[in-house]
Amino acid sequence: MSSLYLVDGLADHAAGDLIALDGREAHHAAVNRVRTGEDVLLGDGRGTIADATVESVTGGGVVFHIGPLRSEERPRPELWLAQALAKGDRDELAVQAATEVGVSGVVPLQAARSVSRWSGPKLDKGVARWESIVREASKQAIRSWVPDVAPPTTPAALVDPRDHVLVLHPRATVRLADAVRSTPDDTRRIVLVVGPEGGFGAEEITAMAEAGATPVVLGDTVLRTSTAGPAAIAVANVVLGRW
Repeated sequence: MSSLYLVDGLADHAAGDLIALDGREAHHAAVNRVRTGEDVLLGDGRGTIADATVESVTGGGVVFHIGPLRSEERPRPELWLAQALAKGDRDELAVQAATEVGVSGVVPLQAARSVSRWSGPKLDKGVARWESIVREASKQAIRSWVPDVAPPTTPAALVDPRDHVLVLHPRATVRLADAVRSTPDDTRRIVLVVGPEGGFGAEEITAMAEAGATPVVLGDTVLRTSTAGPAAIAVANVVLGRW
């Protein structure tokens, strides 16, 4: 499989153009030991992908000869993951896997039982870390769209009437697959909400439900916070006919 490198402004180019890569992506190419004449893929992370051939490799960067370009629309409705902050790297593992299985965006969720807390300088650092994770996971999965990372929020502020918000809860009576099938045609996003290690508190579940969210059960077992989101996205992809 060809490697994917991200470059800004790709959609402004045409087949036959030369385009240079420097900085972080050039370093990535160097790590992959690209060679002149090698076929790769270029993307802008906003839906455009192009076949390309390595024209030259120098210490300062890599130059590519662009081949045919193609553009892919974002799927509708979009699938988003609202992932509660978790201890260690469990929330990061969830974001990485969610990106690989096709999520359109992720929301850092500060839940009452979240051990990890983002505040002050740590907030900006946390968002930047998630942005780096979705970028690298998108390249690994050869995705034309890099998922968005929304500003951190709380469960009470998460629900938007334009979205179909589904809160994973082990004692819910509605099955996730059934809830996805019932998504209204004019829905902007399906938002799958995953709590921290100890789950959401009763007040948080009540607040989200009163705002219009639907508690759903994924299956008969309780998954870790790092695996529940990606598993739910996989189920939704099958129900929506994307897999």
